[in-house]
Amino acid sequence: MHVRQEILDYLYGEIVPRYAAFDPAHREDHAEAVMENSMEIYRNAPEETKAEINPEILLVAAACHDLGRINGKEMHHADSGKMIRADGNLRRWFSEDQIETIAQAAEDHRASRESEPRSIYGKIVAEADRLIDAETIIRRTLQYGISRYPGMSAEEHVDRALGHLYDKYGDNGYLKLWIPWSGNAAKLQEFRRLLADPVKARAETERIFKSLES
Repeated sequence: MHVRQEILDYLYGEIVPRYAAFDPAHREDHAEAVMENSMEIYRNAPEETKAEINPEILLVAAACHDLGRINGKEMHHADSGKMIRADGNLRRWFSEDQIETIAQAAEDHRASRESEPRSIYGKIVAEADRLIDAETIIRRTLQYGISRYPGMSAEEHVDRALGHLYDKYGDNGYLKLWIPWSGNAAKLQEFRRLLADPVKARAETERIFKSLES
């Protein structure tokens, strides 16, 4: 796998730092994690699938997937696509068709999207963005709520977080997985076992909320 150094310099020097302005759950560490996860999924892909993937396109799509959060959460996926298409720097390395592929991957990554991503790039970025780890998910959910709703009480934050967790990750949640070799399916089942016990799920959410307060 080879990504040109000038592209890496642009991503880590110009793109990732923009995440510093976003909510605490979507800062630079989140962008870097999605980039790393995307590359890991690429490395583990079946050979016939790997042959179809340009790792530079994938890494740029992963780096840029949440740029639209500068305008808020609601339409951030669509705004990310617009910002990618408007980025003149990307034309130093990619054709218009490749930039469109990058933009569509960003547009298609959102977990609440009902239709399947339009390309393997969108599927990988969406999968990499899932970051299915119980503690990480609960912490990021609470961090978003704390930054978005500072007037809420501790109990209200925990209630809001649990509601979101069940809506997204529960047995009937809207989260969809697209990459069978990523390992996320097993992690999701493990997380659902925690959510299936409401007492344990609340206790864990309260524990993590208290750790954020300290």
